[in-house]
Amino acid sequence: MRVLMLHGINHNMFGKRDPKQYGTITLEQIDARLHKVGQELGAEVTSFQTNSEGEMCDRIHKAYFEEMDAVLINAGAWTHYSYGIRDALAILTCPVIELHMSNIHAREEFRHHSVFAEIVTGQICGFGADSYELALRAAVLRLYA
Repeated sequence: MRVLMLHGINHNMFGKRDPKQYGTITLEQIDARLHKVGQELGAEVTSFQTNSEGEMCDRIHKAYFEEMDAVLINAGAWTHYSYGIRDALAILTCPVIELHMSNIHAREEFRHHSVFAEIVTGQICGFGADSYELALRAAVLRLYA
């Protein structure tokens, strides 16, 4: 089972950026935890982070051709306005789980809306770094359903 974890804009700054919302965990620590849980679940997790919207779309297209079994995405701010990423995700035929460390519905008004909501399999938010593990577990369960 192959799962792609997509990290969006500014996620390379986890551990430094707004610790009240995102804690002090780094992206590298998140990926290490996710890879460990993936091994326990029999899933090979590949992680990708970019601050470029075009690169994110290109990586999603590549995931389609790689026939990934599932895709997890924390697109950050792109969640709220990137129709380009939304359209790229809509091409995928595998489960797509949207996730966020913070509860986007308890934050600023503009963060309450996800342009991905209508096309993703499900959303997980508000559990800090544990949102990643929960999303991976949800994807694996969906694949076995």
